[in-house]
Amino acid sequence: MTETMGLKPGLRVLVTAGAGGIGRVIAETFAAAGARLHVCDVSDAALADCNSNFPDWGITHCDVSDEEQVATLFEDVNAHLGGLDVLINNAGIAGPTGGIDELDTQAWRNTIDVNLNGQFYCARLAVPLLKQSSNASIIGISSVAGRLGYAWRTPYAASKWAIIGLIKSLAIELGPDGIRVNALLPGIVEGPRIEKVIAARAETTGVSYEDMEHEYINKVSLRRMVTAQDIANQAMYLCSSLGANISGQAISICGNVEVL
Repeated sequence: MTETMGLKPGLRVLVTAGAGGIGRVIAETFAAAGARLHVCDVSDAALADCNSNFPDWGITHCDVSDEEQVATLFEDVNAHLGGLDVLINNAGIAGPTGGIDELDTQAWRNTIDVNLNGQFYCARLAVPLLKQSSNASIIGISSVAGRLGYAWRTPYAASKWAIIGLIKSLAIELGPDGIRVNALLPGIVEGPRIEKVIAARAETTGVSYEDMEHEYINKVSLRRMVTAQDIANQAMYLCSSLGANISGQAISICGNVEVL
């Protein structure tokens, strides 16, 4: 895979929320290609599982919405990897489901704090390390909700649109330093998380889970969900020699979600 993808052996990679879900698949994919990994997560159980299965990975318990915890994370990253080549800002939460007049203020703040502020806290500490790399990339995980309106999920959509603005601005700012900066926009990704989202949306709109799932699938041109591996493969491409001149892009991996 290393030769096929053109991924530099020994690439030093940090994946936030990398002990489970999409982040875990991304981390495992990079590791299989010879990268050195550090992951953070809020789940101690998931981190323990990583430590058991991948003892060479660095692990840190970190809530990316907490500046002090992020500072500790980067101390651990520097100690473990001796620098950084790739930051994959993956951590995020689904946020609340409901009409704008029903949303709890704290739930709104929590969504922005994790999804947007967390990417900012990590990026600003990663950049000094990335400037010392000859093959540096930042990938921010956004969502197709970052290019489409998303009724009943306004905190999530607002944060994901903002991530694209952050990424495009950083691509311009950091380009002269040779740092590539891109956003990935997953669509409907198979797994427990989307099942919870569909269930919440079904309850809010008063339809069955099956009908709501069918409605979600019918909004995708290819009429299927994507997988976490699809996201990981695109991240690998962007960080490889094949993606050497790709920066400032918001790339959807979604089977063409037409509307949300």
